[in-house]
Amino acid sequence: MGSTILSLLKESESRLLAVDSPRLSAEVLVAEVLGCSRLTLVGDREREVDDRDLERIRELVGRRATGEPLAYILGRKEFYGLDFMVTPDTLIPRPETEHIIEAVEEHFPRDSRFRFADLGTGSGILAVTLAHLFTGSKGVAVDLSPGALNVAEKNALAHGVADRVEFRLGDFTERLFPDDSLDLIVSNPPYVPQQEFDEASREVVDFEPVTALVSGADGLDHIRAMLPRVTDALKTGGLFMMEIGYRQAEGVVRIITDYLSEYKEIQVLKDLAEHDRIVLLRK
Repeated sequence: MGSTILSLLKESESRLLAVDSPRLSAEVLVAEVLGCSRLTLVGDREREVDDRDLERIRELVGRRATGEPLAYILGRKEFYGLDFMVTPDTLIPRPETEHIIEAVEEHFPRDSRFRFADLGTGSGILAVTLAHLFTGSKGVAVDLSPGALNVAEKNALAHGVADRVEFRLGDFTERLFPDDSLDLIVSNPPYVPQQEFDEASREVVDFEPVTALVSGADGLDHIRAMLPRVTDALKTGGLFMMEIGYRQAEGVVRIITDYLSEYKEIQVLKDLAEHDRIVLLRK
């Protein structure tokens, strides 16, 4: 008798005890190969798995056992209700970043016509989601990584917004936009201090791109570099929204004070865990 779904789930879970959520990982990978939902696995638990699927499942479980994140194994991650392609060239989308989209929705009606930029776009989640939600918007998405930009462009095509999002290879410190040309700038920049990264889980340290995470000893190097360019590029009344680490609000506001004369409004928005998460500036 061959392996059933139930026995395969038990085998897979036992191989994944060293990673986060071993049972969930096992169910997701088995369901992925069998082309069904996790719920279906419960009803079909006595079904035998054919040899080809069995081999594929064991291969994927082996990858997960090394600590490789599920998102990279599956090649996708959901963000704000949309599926995005992800690869090791891109940071895996986090739910905390969705607060930037929520903040934009609070300040711009859905029928708004505006021009935006996304600095450090990665897989393109912010730029593509904004273009998807605000059909009158046009944007520019910037990243230093050619590999990340390639993924972001594919995500823009997949969600039908490639005609309204331009992708540029570039650096935060460069003058990428004319002065007073943008209504909105969003960014989830690298903000992890080096020591914090060194102490992170192997799923992060061994697999996610360090250049998308680490920003010097205090995690604020990229913010220092981008703020002068952001200030120049925003129109009067324009908004800048940026994700930060939950212990960084004081340090970020201290950096911003050098530009207080340029901004009419500074807010620090909290995430669902009541941690400081988004800095909002209005010029």
